[in-house]
Amino acid sequence: MAVYQIVYMGEDILREKAKEVTKITPNVLKLLTNMAETMYQASGVGLAAPQVGVLKRLIVIDAGEGLIELINPVIIKKSGQEIDREACLSIPNLTGDVKRAKTVVVQALDRNGVMMEYEAKGLLARIFQHEIDHLEGILFVDVAQKLYDKE
Repeated sequence: MAVYQIVYMGEDILREKAKEVTKITPNVLKLLTNMAETMYQASGVGLAAPQVGVLKRLIVIDAGEGLIELINPVIIKKSGQEIDREACLSIPNLTGDVKRAKTVVVQALDRNGVMMEYEAKGLLARIFQHEIDHLEGILFVDVAQKLYDKE
């Protein structure tokens, strides 16, 4: 396993739309494994491939319930709304209040190419939305209602 360098706000790649993964190759699987290692090393709860300089639609998440690996994730349903504080490994000096759906349903392939569906609420729903935004070139500072310097 390897730990990647995290890309910080200001780098162009964070503003680009990630490309769909058309084939799950050994390199894609290695990338997912290394992304998870990078996320854990940085004490994060989610990481999208653009954050490590790769324009692929890949996300890893662990909100305390174990690792979730997502290939080509899509939000298929949203409900409710809530505002909560968010942070980002690519923006280490800021946090912000962001309005997100309270509950989401996400479809994605797992590392075996099996289509999975995840229904999430609360923190996990927020992480899904935050990381999927990264795949669209959107950062939390773009949608935050208020920003704060991280202490």
